[in-house]
Amino acid sequence: MATKIDTVSARDRLKPRREPYWHRLSKGCYLGFRKMSTAGHGNWVARAMQEATRKEAYKALGDLSELPDHLRFDSAQKAALAWLDHLGRGGAVGITTVKDACDRYIKHLRATKTERAANDAEARFKNYVLNHGKLATTELAKVTPSQLEAWRKALRELPTRSGANRGKARSASTLNRDMTCFRAALNLAYSDGLVTSDFAWRSKLRPLKNVDQRRELYLDRAQRLQFVERAPPDLAAFLRGLAQLPLRPGALAALTVGDYDSRLKVLKIGKDKAGKDRKIKLPDATAVFFEAAAKDKATAAPLLCRADGVAWNKDSWKWPVKAAAAAAKLPPGATTYTMRHSVISDLVHDGLDLLTVAQISGTSVAMIEKHYGHLRSDVAAGALARLVL
Repeated sequence: MATKIDTVSARDRLKPRREPYWHRLSKGCYLGFRKMSTAGHGNWVARAMQEATRKEAYKALGDLSELPDHLRFDSAQKAALAWLDHLGRGGAVGITTVKDACDRYIKHLRATKTERAANDAEARFKNYVLNHGKLATTELAKVTPSQLEAWRKALRELPTRSGANRGKARSASTLNRDMTCFRAALNLAYSDGLVTSDFAWRSKLRPLKNVDQRRELYLDRAQRLQFVERAPPDLAAFLRGLAQLPLRPGALAALTVGDYDSRLKVLKIGKDKAGKDRKIKLPDATAVFFEAAAKDKATAAPLLCRADGVAWNKDSWKWPVKAAAAAAKLPPGATTYTMRHSVISDLVHDGLDLLTVAQISGTSVAMIEKHYGHLRSDVAAGALARLVL
């Protein structure tokens, strides 16, 4: 039976008991007040019948002791109605915090992408999100635009923690990268129905536009050859691999002998930022290089490795690459990634369609167009010239 709980005097007259006193809000939906003692503030709770399962769901609303007595019923009713609206739009019953959303996203990356992507997101959450205790424990449905605006402003003012610009002001492109995984975590929670609106972050975590500049440093074929020839033999083989295929350095370093099918002359790229396996059919000249690299090695061995047989990584190639670039008198800033950029530039400039370039590079057509589309002007000019009657 419903009991009057909407006034202070009515609640004062209630006898303490464990079962809440219920006030009907609508069919199957109730606001409850639990009075455990005569001295305490009491606690508020919402209850609703779920149509799909015919089971009752509950949500604790707290004691609302921060409010004057006469305002608590209205505040509890407002919170209960908001929760009911959330359920009515397909929202999840349980409470999901910002931390929960971040944890779920890391698990999602491990299941659908790569361990590297998951570890990167986990580190960014730890450094930039979960260290804000109040934000991390905030219920997702209660996150506000102003709260995220304050978080973004604080992140913008935080110095860069790693890389060549360590200790310097955070650039707009760095801010975008740091926000990306947080926005993705919140969007995943939204798409999975853990929250029924993305209003809080839809605009506040929107990336800044036109901040990612094209990689302008380009090495021509002669410079690439010098880069290779000035490197020690093990690094030279690695650089030669980068000079022949538009792979990310980390993806090339992760290849094993088993990833190369000498019979079909096909190389499988299984570990990359793109997250999905892809196969590249090699021309004969390139196949000869990889066949030589795989010769007399175990299937699980690195295809291109250091002299000690260990796989390359960014820490082990960093200084040897700097030394080789200096010995080859290359422009300052030449790196392993410069090789990838230069190879992609040649493929686009030579007329290979952007879809194929994107597929073998392990990136999107949109990204290729954004960073390399300007190189198509000569190809377009040649095609137009051939139309002349």
